[in-house]
This record gives sequence, C-alpha cells and structure tokens, in this order.
Amino acid sequence: MNISLVIPLYNEAESLPELLRWIKKVMDENKFSYEVVLIDDGSTDNSWDIIEKLSGENPNIKGIQFRRNYGKSPALHIGFDVAKGDVVITMDADLQDSPDEIPELYKMITQDGFDLVSGWKKKRHDPVLTKNIPSKFYNWTVRRMSGINLHDFNCGLKAYRNRVVKSIEIYGDMHRYIPVMAKRAGFKKIGEKVVQHQERKYGVTKFGIERFIRGPLDLLSVTFITKFGKRPMHFFGIWGTLMFLIGFSASAWLGALKLYHLSIGVKAALVTDSPYFYIALATMVIGTQLFLAGFLGEMISRSSADRNHYLIEKKINF
Repeated sequence: MNISLVIPLYNEAESLPELLRWIKKVMDENKFSYEVVLIDDGSTDNSWDIIEKLSGENPNIKGIQFRRNYGKSPALHIGFDVAKGDVVITMDADLQDSPDEIPELYKMITQDGFDLVSGWKKKRHDPVLTKNIPSKFYNWTVRRMSGINLHDFNCGLKAYRNRVVKSIEIYGDMHRYIPVMAKRAGFKKIGEKVVQHQERKYGVTKFGIERFIRGPLDLLSVTFITKFGKRPMHFFGIWGTLMFLIGFSASAWLGALKLYHLSIGVKAALVTDSPYFYIALATMVIGTQLFLAGFLGEMISRSSADRNHYLIEKKINF
C-alpha cells in the first residue's frame, strides 16, 4: 500500500463528505493504493454515521470510534498503530489542510529520502492575537530547545516513513512534538514543505486557550522523557549525588572548623547555631530525595504497563 491517511476528528460531520471526495479524487488521479483511517474521538454529532455511510461506499475508508473523547494524540497513536502504507500522512478533518498536497509529500518521502516532512502554513487565516503570534513564539521556542529548524511544528499536515510512526509513542498532547520525538528516535532527515492553509468552512475550532498552558508543559515533558525516560537515575541520581556531596562537604567543613577552634583553645559557637548548618542539612536531605526519586523512577520504568490503552466502541473495514 502506498499511503495511509490518518485523520483524527471530533464533531466534523459537515466537512467529512467533502474531504473524502477530495481525497478520493487526488488518489485516483495519481493511481495511489491507499487507506483512509478516520478516528472519531468521541464525537457528539453524527460524524460516526457519516463514516459508516462513506465506508460502505468506499472500502478504502476505515473507521475507529472511541467510546469517549481522549484527544488528538491518542487518536494519532491508534491510527499509527493500524497504518499499513509505506508513507503515513496525517491531516485535520476540518478542510483547512488540502489533500492536493499529498502527491508532493509522498514524493519527498519516497524519492527525496526524508523520514518526516512537516507542513508549513506560511500564510495563515487565523486570528493574529490569539493564534498567529502565540504560534510564532511557540515555534521559536521549540526550535531553540530541539535544534530542529521547522517553522510550524504544530501543523496537522505531515508525512512520515512508516517505520517512523511505528518507532515513537505519543500520548497526552505530545502530537505537537512528533518531530522532536522522531529525532530522538534516530530519524534525523526531517524536511519541511510550504502548504496551503484554507479558511475553516464548517464548525468552530476545537482547541481553546488551555493549549497555551499545556503546550510548554508538554515540551518540558517530551524533552525530559526522550532524554531520560529509559534511565531516570542518570538525571535524578546525578543531581541527588551532587547536592548530597555539597551538603555533606559544607557540614564537614563546619565540623572541622569547630574542632580547629577547640584545638587552639578558642571558644567557638555551636555548630547548630550557624545557619549554614541547616542549609547544608537541607541540601543533603534534598539530594537524598532526588536519588530515591531516580531509583523509584528506574523501578517504575522497568515495570510500567502500557500507558496507551483506550476504549474503542466500533471499527469499520478492518
């Protein structure tokens, strides 16, 4: 199979028929073998009824219905898990991503040798204050922290070599940082393509102001997890040991200073009267706690169950 299209959706009943007609037209014109994996993330409208109807008309359309709303990352995780195509392309279901971009994205993966190609919505039709400016700041921050020179990390239109999506695990809101996780997994040939951003034709955006809070927290999480998720002791153990040694050295110095004063007959204040004693003691306690946190993290990472478990109500054409 040439292409797997993975499309998460939530309350997009109005846009689905037009989107899938457009996808079929592009695929037929380019003679691609393909599947469209639609993940209904607990929609409250009749999106699933539309999926059932369209999948009956076109066997290439497959549907997965979550029992409740989990979010975009879980939907992508399930879609990546079942995707069979040599190239996996993700897009949003709201018609703001153009299926006409698919042939060029496919070419960049199969012929130009990229592991991942991210769309760049250079010209956007979003509100400047609430989306454009925060988006530019967010992308600048991720570029600086990750070393990946992409202009639009959060663009839903992306193409992947199949082995890339099978090598990463996304959960929470980590879909924003898939290029970062792919790079950490060893897929370093990451490209970018300017893509058309269309105005929303139906419905309203499903992302609220809370994304500005969750986004930076998820960036810190993915940075830590990709570096130390398999070896938490390397992080907590190093800092814990360092802080303990600093505290112990400071305490030893205070004790040695007290003994020196006693040896030369000079009356000295009690060690416990010095504020530095309590600072050193607190440093040793914190260091010990960090070391124990690293040890516990090591134990948990070796025995934790699969975090990505979601309740699926129905499947179609699988």
